[in-house]
Amino acid sequence: MLTATNKNKMIPAAKMQHRGGDSELLRKHACLNRMQIPSHLPPPTIVAASSQVANSSDAETSAAVARHLELHLGLFEIGRPLGKGKFGRVYLARHRTSGYICALKVLNKDEIKRERAEMHVRREIEVHSNLRHPGIVGFYGWFHDSRRIFLILEYAAGGELYKTLQKEGRFSERRAANYIAQVALSLIYLHSKNVMHRDMKPENILIGLYSELKLSDFGYSVHAPSNRRDTLCGTLDYLPPEMLQSDKPEYTKAVDQWTLGVLTYEFLTGEAPFEDTVAMTHRRILKNHMKPLPASLSPEAKDFVHSVGDFTPILIL
Repeated sequence: MLTATNKNKMIPAAKMQHRGGDSELLRKHACLNRMQIPSHLPPPTIVAASSQVANSSDAETSAAVARHLELHLGLFEIGRPLGKGKFGRVYLARHRTSGYICALKVLNKDEIKRERAEMHVRREIEVHSNLRHPGIVGFYGWFHDSRRIFLILEYAAGGELYKTLQKEGRFSERRAANYIAQVALSLIYLHSKNVMHRDMKPENILIGLYSELKLSDFGYSVHAPSNRRDTLCGTLDYLPPEMLQSDKPEYTKAVDQWTLGVLTYEFLTGEAPFEDTVAMTHRRILKNHMKPLPASLSPEAKDFVHSVGDFTPILIL
């Protein structure tokens, strides 16, 4: 499931190309509850919700199923597109009855089946529906019809952090430090839940109403109590060496810590530390050789980048 991007296209590994609002107020007034359907129930179509509630009572199970069946597209007014993903689009939406503003992620079932990504979508719903943190985009529910799956998500008014970074070129050290601190707190929460994100990048970090950062897109995330995984997935520029060292990699949640170092470098310079052709990027990562940091950066900033990612600042010629 390894993919690379050119910042607006995701493609399979076999054809990989290199990549070139008040949340608390909304949460209090949300009329939509997260739905957690026990795994022992048959999935509605190609989607099932969290297996972590499999011990729910029959009454709780019936209530959860009822909430799921009550949701449908007619409950929402659909607004402008907010973004585009591999299997569909994300739209601004408003719940007609309450006026609640949210984001509606619409996934196409035929595309999911064609890519054999049913488990990918199941896992996204299972993981995301069990997360609740200010630094993570809220998950409020899901439903489906004959052709599509709909995820009801928190609306992040500031959009993708990637677009802000592209517009400004790079961030100041103070701003980069603030952003990395927020992402680190979200990671601490994820790891406390035994969840690996595995695809952190500026496109998957959203900006809330008050400029707070929120992790999003949990399609590659996994609940791993054993802290051991062996699936090659994510975006090439952000992958750690242990994911690329063999056909059957083995790694821990430390992969997210490596990505935190990559993000820090990108925030400070405007580009990823190993970005090059596909082959050269792969080689740089395996040898742990990033592009040199600008001399204008403070010693503290350089030390942080090197210590978080354990990078060696040597340019491959």
